[in-house]
Amino acid sequence: MKNAAIAQVFQDMADLLELKEENPFKIRAYQRAAHTIDSLPVELEQVMKEGKLREITGIGEAIANKITDLLTTGHLESYEKLRSEFPENILSLMAIRGVGPKTATRLYKELDVSSVDDLEKAIVEGQVAALYRLGEKTAENILRHIQGLRRKDQRVTLGEALPVVEEIIADLGKIRGVRNLTPAGSVRRFKETIGDIDIMGTADDPESVIQAFVHLPQVEEVLGKGATKASVVVGNGVQVDLRMVEHDSFGSLLQYFTGSKDHNIALRDRASRQGLSLSEYGITVTKTGEIERFATEEGFYERLGLQYIPPELREGRNEIEEAEKGTLPKLIEASDIKGDFHVHTDWSDGHDSIEAMANAARSRDYQFLAITDHSVGRGIAHGLSVERLRQQIAEIKALDRKLSNFRLFTGIEVDIRADGTLDYPDEVLSELDIVVAAIHSAMGQDSDTMTKRIIRALDNPYVHVLSHPTCRLLGIREPIDVDIEEVFRAAVRTNTALEINAMPDRLDLKDIHVLRARELGVRLLIGTDAHSAGNLDLMRFGVGVARRGWCQAEHILNTSAFGEVESLLKQGKGQAWMTTSR
Repeated sequence: MKNAAIAQVFQDMADLLELKEENPFKIRAYQRAAHTIDSLPVELEQVMKEGKLREITGIGEAIANKITDLLTTGHLESYEKLRSEFPENILSLMAIRGVGPKTATRLYKELDVSSVDDLEKAIVEGQVAALYRLGEKTAENILRHIQGLRRKDQRVTLGEALPVVEEIIADLGKIRGVRNLTPAGSVRRFKETIGDIDIMGTADDPESVIQAFVHLPQVEEVLGKGATKASVVVGNGVQVDLRMVEHDSFGSLLQYFTGSKDHNIALRDRASRQGLSLSEYGITVTKTGEIERFATEEGFYERLGLQYIPPELREGRNEIEEAEKGTLPKLIEASDIKGDFHVHTDWSDGHDSIEAMANAARSRDYQFLAITDHSVGRGIAHGLSVERLRQQIAEIKALDRKLSNFRLFTGIEVDIRADGTLDYPDEVLSELDIVVAAIHSAMGQDSDTMTKRIIRALDNPYVHVLSHPTCRLLGIREPIDVDIEEVFRAAVRTNTALEINAMPDRLDLKDIHVLRARELGVRLLIGTDAHSAGNLDLMRFGVGVARRGWCQAEHILNTSAFGEVESLLKQGKGQAWMTTSR
């Protein structure tokens, strides 16, 4: 049983107990357990085998025993008993904004509503508006949230959402008196997929900004509009919410809507112990009712006695505890990147020449670039035969000799065949500066076969990097079935680096895998997998994943100067390749 399934069990238990109006401390314990488990970078089955369930922060004896039951039997009696007390789809109601446990209970008991479809029908027929203390306006809001929830189910990648955000911000930023326009929510936290988009800002005349927002050319539907906020649907079906506040309240607003939910809950718990309460408007001193406003998030966190927490870390893990101690890491920045280890050219399936890719890298102030076209096995990608590869090596070296203060490395993205062997013999691989190995076929193998296949490739003395290790395509293809923990341990043993593939539809390794790999001592690098010069800009997505994985500059090989990279590559997969610090 995987972590996601176990986490869902505890989240369901928390929601069902809320419906029963049970002890709030018990409910919160299950909620914490669900989030902790879902965020773990290692499978609970492995943790249980090592006898370390109780060592996980937030997992007490009772929860640990339930995890053990789920892992060993696949069932949990208390969960099944709780579920039997309610209709099968009742939990879907609580996923709708505005429908809390009390409202969900009333809808079920008074209107026999037990699913989202039931609720939508009851609203259209006027039954919800007729309920005491609900009314027509509440019913309309719930219906709007149902429609929004259905849109959220059609999540888009960060790569699709971010350009939309930037386009809107650029348009609204031209209005006089507008300041601080910033994405919030999952976009700002650089989550891999996005349900909807939140944009925050301040303005001398908020109403004029709202008016301009709802008339942008990207807008296909206006869901709602007020003096300081509006909701629209843009061309790709994504909902975009804009909120404007006074300049001196921006920090509070941005913090509140950046989230995540679990981070903000933990922050509210901490504030409550300090006699404070938090909202989008500021921090309220409970005794006096005085509201303190904050123009910046830094001031907001400082008021709570915390080091500023970067958005990418706000996931309700242990960031608040580390911020209290002042021990949060200085995360890697895009400006730390000095080169790219994985790009393609028109020699295989890329669109630009080697020289164009090199010039594009230099224009970004990079110090090095590795050309890694596809190997011969990727016929569909016009993979290089041995003869063509050697011709390319000669061209790369000739161009490299003409470039000053820049290093162009020869390389290949070599296919890992179904049995773990590689597309080229070692004698050919030995002629290259860098070898990036990847799986592109036979992805349906069982976990044991796939794991052994990858580890065999890592054992090859000429393979420096494993590219897009789980082969996933967001929303299109599930990850391969592989024991990622064993791959991490093999990477450490063989001194092989693992790639964070920055393509927005991959982002592979994902954030919790990056976190675990870093903990185990795996060395990491970012590859854009660029197929054109413009694709080099995708580096920021890889940096975002690295930041979500708590990486500092020294954890990512792309932050090395070209001379250091050259020295490391010449030494092969020796200890220096994996342990050099900067």
